Amino acid sequence: MRGLQVQFKLDEGVVRAVDGVDWHIRSRGTLGIVGESGCGKSVTAHAILRLLPKTAQITAGQILFRYLDGDNHEKIVDLTQIDEDGQEMLRIRGNRIGMIFQEPMSALSPVHTVGAQLVEAIRIHQDLSMRAARVVGIEMLGKVGVPNPERRIDDYSFQLSGGLRQRAMIAIALCNRPLLLIADEPTTALDVTVQADILRLIKRLQVEQAMSVMIITHDLGVIARMADQVAVMYRGRIVEFGDVDDIFHDPRHPYTQALLNSIPIIDRPRGGRLNPIRGFVPEPFAVVPGCSFHPRCKHAKAGICNVGEAPVLEAISESHRAACVFIGSGRPMMA
Repeated sequence: MRGLQVQFKLDEGVVRAVDGVDWHIRSRGTLGIVGESGCGKSVTAHAILRLLPKTAQITAGQILFRYLDGDNHEKIVDLTQIDEDGQEMLRIRGNRIGMIFQEPMSALSPVHTVGAQLVEAIRIHQDLSMRAARVVGIEMLGKVGVPNPERRIDDYSFQLSGGLRQRAMIAIALCNRPLLLIADEPTTALDVTVQADILRLIKRLQVEQAMSVMIITHDLGVIARMADQVAVMYRGRIVEFGDVDDIFHDPRHPYTQALLNSIPIIDRPRGGRLNPIRGFVPEPFAVVPGCSFHPRCKHAKAGICNVGEAPVLEAISESHRAACVFIGSGRPMMA
């Protein structure tokens, strides 16, 4: 992804939901994207699949995707230049790129069985009969850990528990063996034990199907467990990018530091106070000069952080970059 910009044009004004995002995902690797609500994580994911609402528009940048075509030739395509309703995008969406949507209860149709939705996803991309696609669907449900898949395939989403709905979503996303899986908050609203099962399942299937994974979450514990690389987003921009060890053991941007410091510590003395990030993410229409995090940053300096353009990502090491004015000046931020 190079310089991606996505804007929402509303009656109230223009919202820069994604404002110049750059990152890459390694083949068979896992990129974790973390940040508060409203920072542009899900919009970035929807831009990849060209599933943005009509009020949104990709105004700049590239999304380059490398894959093998039907003749086994390597192809690199810029997804921003493809007709979102055209045949090429339809061949990529749900086939070479799969997605687990944030809310399985709303993403799954309540008036169609799980099997009908699974069979449809298979037959769109594979030349199979209804019966053969149903067999593949049953196998896929069993593979993702749905008990009695021969019976459950005829259930509706409201007949399934939260964990089983999520497994059904994963089966639909992976039934065509995609090269890239986008998982948008895959453990939201699930209890802790089910969360652990879902994450183990995604990791196992990633190895079995040799795919890359992009996982979006608020949970830094999920990031630590799943990701190889991490992108920290704030107000539509990447403020820090690096290998998972860089982010957790040497965070350089004040926002990354604040996120890590806000995690409850299990051995904290009883009665000890939590360390929340002060303030809130600015309103989408608000224009914040300089670093957009400066109103909430305890290290911010007047006349430096609150003026001019937003800082760009500066290299700290070969694998680690952060967007803070003090990084570029050789004065790294201290936690």
